[in-house]
Amino acid sequence: MLLSPLPALEALLFSEMFLKSLTMKGFKSFADSTTLELEPGVTVVVGPNGSGKSNVVDAIAWVLGAQAPSSVRSQKMDDVIFAGTAKRPALGRAEVSLTIDNSAGLLPIEFSEVTVTRTLFRTGESEYAINGVNCRLLDVQELLSDAGVGRQQHVIVSQGQIDAVLNARPEDRRSIIEEASGVLKHRKRKEKAERRLESTEANLMRAQDLLREVRRQLKPLERQADAARRHGALAAELRNLRLHVAGREIGGLQARIQALAEQKAAGDKAENELRARLSALDAAVMSDEADLSARGDSTINDELVRVENLRGRARGLVQVLAERRRSMERERGQVMDSGVEAQLEGEAATVRHQLEEVAQELRELTAKASSGVASAEFARAQANTVDAQRALDEAIVAHGTVSSAAAAAAARVEALQASIDAQALSTRTLHEAAGSVGTLLDLIDIDDEWRSAVQAALGESIAAVVIDDTTNARAALAHLRATKSPGAVLALDSLNSVAVNPSRELRSHVRARAGTQEKAINHLLDVLLSRVTLAASFDAAVDTALGDPNAVVVTRDGDRLAATSLRVGLSQVSAEALANAQAAAREAAARLVDAELALGTTRTALADARGAEARAGTAAEAERDVAQAHDVEVAGLEQRERLLRTRLADIEGRLGGDSEARRDAVRRTQRIDQELQKLADAMKEVERIVNVLNGRQRDLHELRARQSTEMREISRRLDAARKERQANEKSLEERRETGRRVELEQGEVRVRLEASIDTLRRDLEVEPQVAIDTPAPELPDGMTPILKVRELERELRIMGPINPLALEEFEALQQRNTFLEEQLEDVKNSRRELVKVIKQVDLEIQQTFAAAYSDVRDNFAKLFASLFPGGTGRLVLTMPDDLLNTGIEVEAKPGGKNVKKLSLLSGGERALTALAFLFAVFRSRPSPFYVMDEVEAALDDVNLHRFLGLIHEFRQEAQLLIVSHQKRTMEAGDSLLGVTMQPGGSSRVVVERVAAKSA
Repeated sequence: MLLSPLPALEALLFSEMFLKSLTMKGFKSFADSTTLELEPGVTVVVGPNGSGKSNVVDAIAWVLGAQAPSSVRSQKMDDVIFAGTAKRPALGRAEVSLTIDNSAGLLPIEFSEVTVTRTLFRTGESEYAINGVNCRLLDVQELLSDAGVGRQQHVIVSQGQIDAVLNARPEDRRSIIEEASGVLKHRKRKEKAERRLESTEANLMRAQDLLREVRRQLKPLERQADAARRHGALAAELRNLRLHVAGREIGGLQARIQALAEQKAAGDKAENELRARLSALDAAVMSDEADLSARGDSTINDELVRVENLRGRARGLVQVLAERRRSMERERGQVMDSGVEAQLEGEAATVRHQLEEVAQELRELTAKASSGVASAEFARAQANTVDAQRALDEAIVAHGTVSSAAAAAAARVEALQASIDAQALSTRTLHEAAGSVGTLLDLIDIDDEWRSAVQAALGESIAAVVIDDTTNARAALAHLRATKSPGAVLALDSLNSVAVNPSRELRSHVRARAGTQEKAINHLLDVLLSRVTLAASFDAAVDTALGDPNAVVVTRDGDRLAATSLRVGLSQVSAEALANAQAAAREAAARLVDAELALGTTRTALADARGAEARAGTAAEAERDVAQAHDVEVAGLEQRERLLRTRLADIEGRLGGDSEARRDAVRRTQRIDQELQKLADAMKEVERIVNVLNGRQRDLHELRARQSTEMREISRRLDAARKERQANEKSLEERRETGRRVELEQGEVRVRLEASIDTLRRDLEVEPQVAIDTPAPELPDGMTPILKVRELERELRIMGPINPLALEEFEALQQRNTFLEEQLEDVKNSRRELVKVIKQVDLEIQQTFAAAYSDVRDNFAKLFASLFPGGTGRLVLTMPDDLLNTGIEVEAKPGGKNVKKLSLLSGGERALTALAFLFAVFRSRPSPFYVMDEVEAALDDVNLHRFLGLIHEFRQEAQLLIVSHQKRTMEAGDSLLGVTMQPGGSSRVVVERVAAKSA
């Protein structure tokens, strides 16, 4: 090889930016993904004809934004997609990616590498991307324009473009210099400014025409606007007065409702306080009655009798013990003084007599034993108290239930009344509507025994107002919606074309009343009853409704059932329902009074039962004390009986053995002494009990005296409580009557308030608060708001009809006039600014083009002299005085020839002249890379040598990619890219680096 590649360090000086790689997939003959790794310097693409080496140049032009199919050697753009071969199918898209090294930051993007990708689908859709981010073609062009790569792509030179440079018009040669020098972006700015100026001129003429027309319309409208302004002022004043009057009325009614509500709340509070006081009085009466019963004199008297009896028994016991002591002392003396046998016999007789006395006393005590009647009575009293308490609890529960039912009934009456009032108001409104015939219920006759079934079948439609046509029905519904009133309408003409088959059994029992709309009403009934089925029983109705989701089933009793709703009985709010609810409320109130009486009676019964229980408890306690004393006395007598029997047995035993009589007498004496000691202890205990009973007797006398005083005080309180309860019951009834009067007045005031609000919303279309907040206008002395309203209404009638839109139209037209004047001035200012911008851009274009042309002219002369030794070549402006529009002529005179026309040059000379022009542009405004496709094909060896010398000079200034068949061109390259065609019909690239060798 003749030429060696540059060293690596020198390669780094080629350009600040260069093409790094080119990847093609599905583009023309490159069916498979093929990547060309490019380096700075000269890269030569070689290959046989038809291998697809020129497709590499087309790929670069295409990815850089070429839009004309001819620029990539195609008839239409989708020809660039691999069309397939006999062995390979066609592909659906073509994609080319060009990677540019931007380490020096020449491109205005913050990436060291920039990859531009273009994709075309067979559907015609096209995509651009920069570093994988989708973008527009304009974004790609703007990114590369600052690097000298414009839309004209002067950096890509093909063999056909060599002749085109010389054959082009002077203006086309100018565009090559403008693209290389960056003038095109100024041209673009100028084009935009000129388009805006043209649009501004059109807007200016349109604004002037509009302004003349608006000024012509202003004068007649001004007179109408004055009249409308006067009318509007009077109407506004009248409206404010009406608002003030209505607001004063509504405010007064609201204040009255508030006062009545406060009065009712105060009454309810007083009623609750009276009820609470009555409950407290009932509890106090019951408690006092119980205390009075428990503190009866019989309890203390019974206690005194019991204590007296115990004292008597204690005194008798003292006498018995004393007698026993004397007897024991006599016995002891007899043992000591008499003979043993006689003494024993006498003692045995005495003991037998004492045994008979003890037996007699035991029989008497047994006869007097307590029968337990008081205990049984106490048990019965306790059971009665439990029953009374249970009855009281049941009465309290019943009272609560009845009270809740009464409150619910009252609430239902109020709700029904409100609903009926609303329905009545809506019905009156609909009756007053245009085309109203009347409510459906008033227009039909129903057989009495079938009334419930027919009403259930018609449902809510029975209360609807019948309107003659759809237009009036829409107006009535709009009025209901505007006034927020409930209601329903039925339009007769909307059902004329409906074919129906109603239930004959139901239909035969309802008919339209005679009148002008009789036929239409009958057809309406046919439509309403067409989906209704009559069931023989309630169960059959339920089965039918659940089985058929579209069916509506009714029964003779008025039940209405469907798959989505099951209703038993009628649901229409009517005066009859209100009457029934009021009757139910009165019945609930009566039951409440009965429950309160029953509650008081039960409380009294409980008090009586508790008093009886207390008395029975006292009697049972006394009975238990007597029984205890009886048991003590019986136990003493039985003990004495056992002692006497033991004593008698001893005496009889001693009588049987005389030998031991004296020893036995000694033992008897000792035993008698012990008995005497026991008797002395018993005497002391009995005396102590007697003292205790005496103290208890005194306490009972004092307690009876205090209890008498307390019972008198309780009786006095009880009488006072009963009198207060009667007074409170009377006050409670008066409070109820007052509450009913307040509720009636509340209803009347509420109806008046709703009517006033409806009138306000209908006539003035404002909310009540707006009217209430409207201040009172200033009026002359003696002038009331009502008189002022009448005066204003008279003035408005005198003014007669006016154009209500005149003032609005005048103001709108005046605003439009002002707006158009401002717009006209803005448009004029914009025109001046645009003209200034265009002049500035023209100046920049002239300066930039003049500088670029000067450089290209000088470089062309030098390059031409270098390529044609002895020859002269120069560039000449067609219009030197008009740098904005001048073209460029090329004059070329090779050495030894006097040629005046370029067409007379040989092919090689034309090619070298065109290359001299292009390289002069390259050198004057360099680009980082250039692509040439067989541009030296027409050169002979001498001219080729000169061309390669030029290439050798430019390799230090830019990256060169050359497609060539010339061997010497291949030798001048730093690397070779060989393109071959594979057997399958797809191009393949082979890379060959050129080895460096010394010069």
